[in-house]
Amino acid sequence: MSLPYHKPPRWAQRLLTWFHPKDTLEEVAGDLEEFYTDWYQRVGKRQATLRYFWSVLSVLPPFVRKRKREKKHYPSSNVHLAMIQNYFKIAWRNLVKNKSISTINIVGLSVGVACFALFMLNLINEYSFDRFHAKAERLFVVYEAIGEISGQPAQKMSNLPMPLGPALKADLPDVKRFARLQGGGETFYVRTQNGVVEEQAAFVDPAFFELFSFPFLYGNAPSALATANNVVLTKKMAQKLFGASNPIGKTLEINIARGDQFEHFMVSAIVKDLPSNSSLQFGILMPFEKFAMSESGKAIATNWGQLSMQTFVELRPGSTLPKDRARLDQFFLKYYPDVEKSLRTAGLWKKSGPPVTFGLLPIQDLHHDPNLGTSPTLSLILLAIGGIILLIACINFTTLSIGRSAGRAREIGVRKVVGASRGQLARQYLAEAVLLSCVSTVIGLGLAAALLPVFNDLSDKHLIFNLQQFPELFWLVPGLALLVGTLAGMYPAFVLSGFSPLETLKSKLKIGGENWFTKSLVTFQFVLSVGFMACTFIMLWQMNFLRSKDLGFDQENIVVVNASGTTDPVKTLTHFRQSLTNRPEIVGVSGAEFSLGAGAIAGNTRFEYQGRTTDIFEHFIDAEYLSVLKLPLVSGRNFDPKRVQDTVTSVIINETAVRNLGWTNETALGQVLTGYNPADPTRNPVVIGVVQDYHFRSLHEKVYPMLFMAHGRLLQQFFVRIAPGDPQQALSQMQAAWASVEPVLPFRYTFLDENLQKSYVAESRMSTTIGWAGGIAVFLACLGLFGLAILSTVNRTKEIGIRKVLGASVAGITALLTKDFLKLVVIAIIIASPIAYYFMRQWLTGFAYQIDLQWWMFALAGAAAVLVAFLTVGFQSVKAALANPVESLRGE
Repeated sequence: MSLPYHKPPRWAQRLLTWFHPKDTLEEVAGDLEEFYTDWYQRVGKRQATLRYFWSVLSVLPPFVRKRKREKKHYPSSNVHLAMIQNYFKIAWRNLVKNKSISTINIVGLSVGVACFALFMLNLINEYSFDRFHAKAERLFVVYEAIGEISGQPAQKMSNLPMPLGPALKADLPDVKRFARLQGGGETFYVRTQNGVVEEQAAFVDPAFFELFSFPFLYGNAPSALATANNVVLTKKMAQKLFGASNPIGKTLEINIARGDQFEHFMVSAIVKDLPSNSSLQFGILMPFEKFAMSESGKAIATNWGQLSMQTFVELRPGSTLPKDRARLDQFFLKYYPDVEKSLRTAGLWKKSGPPVTFGLLPIQDLHHDPNLGTSPTLSLILLAIGGIILLIACINFTTLSIGRSAGRAREIGVRKVVGASRGQLARQYLAEAVLLSCVSTVIGLGLAAALLPVFNDLSDKHLIFNLQQFPELFWLVPGLALLVGTLAGMYPAFVLSGFSPLETLKSKLKIGGENWFTKSLVTFQFVLSVGFMACTFIMLWQMNFLRSKDLGFDQENIVVVNASGTTDPVKTLTHFRQSLTNRPEIVGVSGAEFSLGAGAIAGNTRFEYQGRTTDIFEHFIDAEYLSVLKLPLVSGRNFDPKRVQDTVTSVIINETAVRNLGWTNETALGQVLTGYNPADPTRNPVVIGVVQDYHFRSLHEKVYPMLFMAHGRLLQQFFVRIAPGDPQQALSQMQAAWASVEPVLPFRYTFLDENLQKSYVAESRMSTTIGWAGGIAVFLACLGLFGLAILSTVNRTKEIGIRKVLGASVAGITALLTKDFLKLVVIAIIIASPIAYYFMRQWLTGFAYQIDLQWWMFALAGAAAVLVAFLTVGFQSVKAALANPVESLRGE
């Protein structure tokens, strides 16, 4: 019995008739009518109409949907595994077959992976600081936030008063416990049976080891700092002081109060060496109770104005205190009730809210906080450089793969003729790229591990490839191999595999003409390379400028002796100078408050002079300072120890201070700095001399106003000018003189010119890193260019042979093969120069004294790039031009 016939809606049939291809219209229309009748009987007219309409849409161009294929039975999943194995087997054969191109790709990718891995490890290290602590999520460092007062930018300070910790615990229930750290980074003299050494030490509260997870080798947290004379050492420090034996229970002496007095301590615990990604670095920890019992501790025990130590807190679970501005402001105002009022009265603060308050910074953010730690900007820049180098290596792979398409044209054509789909060819290309990437990643990581000590020396870090310390490496290594393989093989896989057999068989490598993609890649490579070279040259010129600039004094042949910790610096300096008198190797001896160069800190003061605020730096020196440093006086006289007033009110100022105060070098003499000492106007400074401006700080900054005072109690650094030549004899004499004056304290010295150069360590490291990056980028770009030159000459072998038969010279053929490549390099120079100019202009703004950027600096970098590119391509071009044309034409 046949089913009753139901006719589909006419409007839907017309839609099908208008748009469906005529060659299959009758068949499709008949099938859909039968389906409609069946649907009408089973689900009703409305549902049948909807299904019919949807079916019509599904067979209309360009939305024609393929019919579902019947599921096929696969005997085993091993078929898929076999296909994957086949892809990689063929990939391996192709790599072995094309040894030269494969070697170039592997070398390039390996170098790129090595650079990227090093810089990525550096960035991981930056952002992994202090995350290893078990309570890291609840640990915070307390800081003082200061608004924009008197035109000064907003800032944070983590050195806070001694009574802050107990007050936080008492007033804020969210604070579970606190720990103070006094003297972080400060050095103390330590005496054992092996002698006296200077080591980094700090005082901490007993709760320190309850907050922070520093594992113990010997001892435990509760007893480590239980008594005032206990001391905790790191493993490295214990071995340095006591050797390989267990030091628990042994004693050592530490010079806490300075001078000749040493305090006895007993080793109560040993902790493992601190990881490199810990913000807190120490070798020796002493109980905070010991500091509180000292004269210095008693003086600041209740002083909320003395900012001298860091305070860390552990908050209770679920606490919202770090975001509760109201409670933190209220707590601050309780102990500083007059700050806001006084600043508003003085007109220095007009904004809403308190100008100063307390804040809580997560311990995990301490290291890379721009105010309290180290800015991660440099690490991000280095990672970007590593990414650029890796990108250049991937571009090499892509361009060489495009070039090899001519050599693989027959293979691709045959595969497509026998039925290979585009997807299969794409997977084949990707398999080759991933295989080569895996090989390169393994080699690159090995290269990175070998170069890690060099990178650590360059960056002054202690990085290691440690999966326990950096668990991110678990996903970084396989992810890097997959990323590089995909990035390098994407274009060949999805573009070349889409060509028709005829197009593939006709494909030829062309750097010019229609192959704009290859041209763009090669140009981009050299834009980056030329940019790196230009930046390197400019950085080197700037560093040379800093080293050679006249600082206003003679920095050569000066030894700086560190006299901090002496009981009576004046007495020590006097005896030290007398011991060196009449020595031909010693020209002069002087004393000053601070040294010059890296680590030197000059105190400054602010006072009201004739109705306006004046800032000036203070420097305490003796009468020999100007002569030892060869600082010329432009007017007035030097200090005279025989004049009492010269050690009380007389001062010498520099030329910048003269200008700021509205005087001239001559009228400045005899002027009184009124307002400098409002408590006792009779002790206001009187100017007796003007010294020539000199750079007592780095050239990052301009020369600031400076005031010199002859005040012997603050002479912590001795300047000794020695005769030119070998300094060893002079150093031996100084060491003997020091031993006779200070037999307990070690003789510590540096050379002044080396101290000054340390001010530019960061810039020197940056320029060196950029230089290496530039060299690697140029190497990789030329490596890719060399590979393209090989492919170009292979594809044009017959053309070269014909030209030689017709009389072309070697020079003419060489020029023919190199001109297209060199054009791209010239274009890259034009693009890279303004980019490099912009970045170098920004970098130079960090220096108060800088070189002028000239056009020839970029031209020199461009000329170097052209020369390197010409040598790279020219070698292969000359080789091809010298080849016997008979060999290339024999096949014809």
